[in-house]
Amino acid sequence: MAWSASQYLKFEDERTRPARDLLAQVPELPPGPAFDLGCGPGNSTELIQQRFPDASVSGLDSDENMLLAAAKRLPGLTFEKADLATWVPPKGASLFYGNAVFQWLPNHLDILERLTASLAPGGTLAVQMPDNVDQPSHVLMEETARSAEFNDVFKGRTIRRNPLPAPSVYVERLSRHAAHIEVWHTIYYHRLANAEAIVEWVKATGLRPYLEALPAERRSAFETAYTDRIRDAYPALSDSRVLLRFPRFFVVAVRAD
Repeated sequence: MAWSASQYLKFEDERTRPARDLLAQVPELPPGPAFDLGCGPGNSTELIQQRFPDASVSGLDSDENMLLAAAKRLPGLTFEKADLATWVPPKGASLFYGNAVFQWLPNHLDILERLTASLAPGGTLAVQMPDNVDQPSHVLMEETARSAEFNDVFKGRTIRRNPLPAPSVYVERLSRHAAHIEVWHTIYYHRLANAEAIVEWVKATGLRPYLEALPAERRSAFETAYTDRIRDAYPALSDSRVLLRFPRFFVVAVRAD
């Protein structure tokens, strides 16, 4: 299964709000290139370009579908295929910006420290990650996978994302290279149409590895079983909508001059 830009953008406004909130805390940049790491379909890259119109902004992603969508959206910018786990950052960058990407990389603390060390003096590392593995939306993925219907596929396999380290761990690691560090959590409450909308949301992200692990002919059954659990976990409001609670963790580190 390839990543789907169109699936991701079904909730573009909601997904872009944390990107805006992160970018709002980035100070003015020194000279040097700016990079949107894990740029996806370019929605966050567009924000960076608008905020810093004089900067040389590039987007990196590991998925061809996302890169094609980003290039179509922003034809004047450069988008490159790269694996952030092995990508070697250039020295002297003004900004490394990562919106909802580093939670997928188990060694992301090592990567973030390497990125911070590569910044130009006064440059900024700005990262936002979902911190939601304990939310029903994600707990129920694992519950469905371990049910009798699907245990034959998932037994002995680890699909679930690891929880993020404590905020203090990020401060300790990044303070070796940063003169100023801010860390915080924001909890978003998204009013979505119904339980099926929650499933559509996570199909572009957290649910995708579970579906990918299944034979194609069993994915629909898994999605149905998961949706039934979601419907019970997120009761409808008086207007028939549901409220998706979504905690996110933010880091902004400014390199020492």
